[in-house]
Amino acid sequence: MKLKDVCIKGTSNIRQKDVNDSGRYPVYGAAGPVGFMNSFQYDEPYVGVVKDGAGIGRATYLPSNSSIIGTMQALIPKKNVLPKYLYYAVSSMHLEKYYSGATIPHIYFKNYKHERFVLVSKKEQEQIIWRFSLLEKMISNKQQQLLKLDELIKARFVEMFGDPRCNNFNWKKSSIKKSCTLKSGKSLSVSIENEGGDIPYIKVKDMNNPKNIPYITTSSKFVKIENVEKQIFPPGTVIFPKRGGAIGTNKKRLTEVTICADLNIMGVIPNAEKLNSQYLFAYFKTIDLKTLNNGSSVPQINNKDIEPLEISLPPLSLQNEYANFVRQVDKSKFENIVYLNKTLSSKILSQIGDVIRD
Repeated sequence: MKLKDVCIKGTSNIRQKDVNDSGRYPVYGAAGPVGFMNSFQYDEPYVGVVKDGAGIGRATYLPSNSSIIGTMQALIPKKNVLPKYLYYAVSSMHLEKYYSGATIPHIYFKNYKHERFVLVSKKEQEQIIWRFSLLEKMISNKQQQLLKLDELIKARFVEMFGDPRCNNFNWKKSSIKKSCTLKSGKSLSVSIENEGGDIPYIKVKDMNNPKNIPYITTSSKFVKIENVEKQIFPPGTVIFPKRGGAIGTNKKRLTEVTICADLNIMGVIPNAEKLNSQYLFAYFKTIDLKTLNNGSSVPQINNKDIEPLEISLPPLSLQNEYANFVRQVDKSKFENIVYLNKTLSSKILSQIGDVIRD
């Protein structure tokens, strides 16, 4: 069947400013619920597809008695398909390949409505939905385990060091300027970006991945080390956005390999005789970088904003002990991630390929 044979297109002119926190019915956007209204657009479950901007093509299963904002497209199931089955089918189609637009990407139903998939009987749809629901529950359990492991690392840090800004244990203190080297990335010419090489060239958009370096995606660039020798950040560098709306977000990362970064990223390289990189990384995760913003029209932070920050200096042996603990927990996290990516995800993809996609 073609997608247009099992659903009809729904649109919305609701804007973000049209929603509030006091309505009865939820309104959804690309990242999930954005607010409420006292009326709703759709009285049965349906599929929402991001049609404008970041995340285009991503599908979401949305509940009855809800609405979407204008950057979303609604796919309303016909009588021959169950809403959840339609969601799984659309999720397997990679609709982002239909995007157009250079500045703000868009996708249109008229372009992807001819996507084909296998439409089985209602009874078989129910069986497939049941199997997928079990897999999704397993994935959710694994993700909860990952969150608990993150909490374990935070708890261990506080147990060993207290608040590094308050210096609860009266350790010797130092400024970031005296205990680290600060470095900012630089823009590269298009020719160097596209020449290829072995060093990842990281931009802020590449830091969306919650894992540390490398942030390798299909659009990642690699450059030759001879072209960027003065711009590289070694393994163990704490990096974060220094300009734009990403300041103050959770995009703080600890590099695991040598990288090159663009001008919107700052790197803090610890003095190995004073600071373990894992300890420094944990310290920066306690800092709200938004409070250091010195920009007027465009948020930004510079070296002079970071250098005066004070950090306590516990014995290096204690910092190393903490780093070893993090490595052991990260090993457990990695095993969970591998299980998620290779085991559960492969099961879902194989079943989608077997019974949904032609």
